[in-house]
Amino acid sequence: MADSNPVSAWQRFLAAPNDSRFKTLLVAFLVSAICAVVVTGATVVLRPIQQANRAAEQQLRLETMLNGIPGMSELLADSEDAEISTVVVDLDTGRASQDITPETLQAALDDPANWTTLTPEQDMANIGVRPNYQQIYIVRDGDDIELVILPVFGAGAQGEISAMLAIDGDMETFAGITIIDHVETPGLGARITEPGWQANFNGTRFANDAGEIEFAVARGPATSDFEVDGITGATRTGNSMTRIVRFWLGPMGYGPLLDAIRRGEF
Repeated sequence: MADSNPVSAWQRFLAAPNDSRFKTLLVAFLVSAICAVVVTGATVVLRPIQQANRAAEQQLRLETMLNGIPGMSELLADSEDAEISTVVVDLDTGRASQDITPETLQAALDDPANWTTLTPEQDMANIGVRPNYQQIYIVRDGDDIELVILPVFGAGAQGEISAMLAIDGDMETFAGITIIDHVETPGLGARITEPGWQANFNGTRFANDAGEIEFAVARGPATSDFEVDGITGATRTGNSMTRIVRFWLGPMGYGPLLDAIRRGEF
């Protein structure tokens, strides 16, 4: 009768020759299973820490951008009515979401139903799918919207670029930009992180009087009110930034929101 004692079976397994195919395969399986459990556990444990770190980094970048916008620091410091609020926007309607809050946004975006698949004609930013909800920041002075800060992302020359755009209260002019993340080529496309290049956005118009998006990164020095200077040797990155900005300020991005603010409905 076969020995069903697990201790004895384990002892026989350990006593088997090290070049035994069965022993080799079983050890490899056990090591893989243990590593998978450890990695999964570490991911679960570290996820809240990573999310908190990303939120803190984004808050720091937000504060840095606000401090770089002419007059914004003074407005926030001197006006008792000035405040920054965080709002989750339904991109399809351009309205504040009634059901999703900043605290529940990530859980909502974990549901594939809350994403929209873009057609090639719609997908100017080359992102494939677009979230139906985005968290934005609004700076108000009393009842007046002074600034809207919009997270954007899209394909760069080497990988995804993510940024925050600050839009002036007229909803036609940039107040600033800060690059959150990128993998562009050092010394070339990576220069989009340089304060000097980002400062080009301050005061640049992105929409004409009819609300049509005309923004572009020029191939060289800017030649119109709707352009910012290009980066020498980084034409592909410049073209990518043009497409990303145009997409997110257009009808499939924040266009409905900007229209609602222009109409005084937000």
